[in-house]
Amino acid sequence: MGGRQVTEWQGKHVTVAGLGVSGVPAAKVLLGLGAHVTVVNDGDDERARAQAAELEALGITVRLGDGDTLPEATELIVTAPGWKPDKPLFTAAERAGVPVWGDVELAWRLRGRDGREAAPWLAVTGTNGKTTTVQMLASILKAAGLRTAAVGNIGVSLLDAVTGEEHYDVLAVELSSYQLHWAPSVRAHSAAVLNLAPDHLDWHGSMEAYARDKGRIYEGNRVACVYNAADKATEDLVREADVEEGCRAVGFTLGTPAPSQLGVVDGILVDRAFVADRHKNAQELAEVGDVNPPAPHNIANALAAAALARAFGVPATAVRDGLRAFRPDAHRIAHVADVDGVAYVDDSKATNTHAAGASLAAYESIVWIAGGLAKGATFDELVADAAKRLRGVVLIGADRALIREALARHAPEVPVVDLDRTDTGAMLQAVREARRLARPGDTVLLAPACASMDMFTNYNKRGDAFAQAVRELGA
Repeated sequence: MGGRQVTEWQGKHVTVAGLGVSGVPAAKVLLGLGAHVTVVNDGDDERARAQAAELEALGITVRLGDGDTLPEATELIVTAPGWKPDKPLFTAAERAGVPVWGDVELAWRLRGRDGREAAPWLAVTGTNGKTTTVQMLASILKAAGLRTAAVGNIGVSLLDAVTGEEHYDVLAVELSSYQLHWAPSVRAHSAAVLNLAPDHLDWHGSMEAYARDKGRIYEGNRVACVYNAADKATEDLVREADVEEGCRAVGFTLGTPAPSQLGVVDGILVDRAFVADRHKNAQELAEVGDVNPPAPHNIANALAAAALARAFGVPATAVRDGLRAFRPDAHRIAHVADVDGVAYVDDSKATNTHAAGASLAAYESIVWIAGGLAKGATFDELVADAAKRLRGVVLIGADRALIREALARHAPEVPVVDLDRTDTGAMLQAVREARRLARPGDTVLLAPACASMDMFTNYNKRGDAFAQAVRELGA
């Protein structure tokens, strides 16, 4: 650690709010800097007690079962991103004049601790597509020969990236709205907002507050603010951002790009932003077939990733090579198998209506498996947009009635199978019912538009159950 930062933190009383994937690393890093660390946590279950024992062995104080009371002498709180702003702990901190940072804010302030120039951040947020876009971006940067990693909300700790032994040229950073809320000082080299749709409104309180936190990603950008030309709300956030002089707005579109945009022309991804004389010239980057899978929303992800890479000076050949090398994570519009001329596709990650809509738009004739926990969502717009593509629908999960009612209003002629069960075995029955409804050339699509926790531990388990059921069809 750099001497200045150790001195800055020595003896400082820091409270870490929340154990888990962000709290444990934050506590350890702060201890290593010389701070007095207290961890508070709402839960007191077996996992929390095991984590507490690990930290207490290092000399960290852990308080389980009480995440609302501000410990005495606290000078700073570092919070897990999911803790809501109206929590009593933060109300008490505000009254006492104690600042609250997220682990992303802490990571930002610890950059360059060893005297070397800190790696710039290329940052991505949006309601959907963040993880895929950041992984595509990292693949492109690696293809350009740069030392990089996909970090942030993606599961790889930013703190580990900035305090570990590895030194990077640039970081591809996924940031959630929660993380951005608690990260007021972050200033990216360039950043993208992929899309905006209602999500996590119970946490943020309103769509306006949600959008405002997303828009923080543009604050202080140096080179490019990348927005979605098909989503005016993202462009509005660029207009409202306070950026460094010379920073440009760069759009991406699935159509022919205007100057200062990336887009698609005759099956080719092209750049009219980072070229000489962008009013007359365009640079070919890759073919649509280089994007895996080449669904429309995934091509949009690829264009956003390409825009950020080009903002960093990456050559066109690296965009092509990086996209070709990229392999999506499981349960993201993943082709499972073809059975009797019907394709079975797992998009269990489509846990909200915006993601499900993008998935449904990728296919012409669909038997749709949907349902789960709605999280306050409504389904009329989703169903109305998809109605002409639906061969049939199989509904599962606790809130399936909400989708059934939307189907009755907007697609009354589409056959619907309503499975009145929420046990995990319902997925096998759902796939069998979907097979009965499907015709050769159709796609059976698991795009639930809902969370999974009513039936499964997470969306991964739900997707695994779908894939296993499909394999049993073909056995």
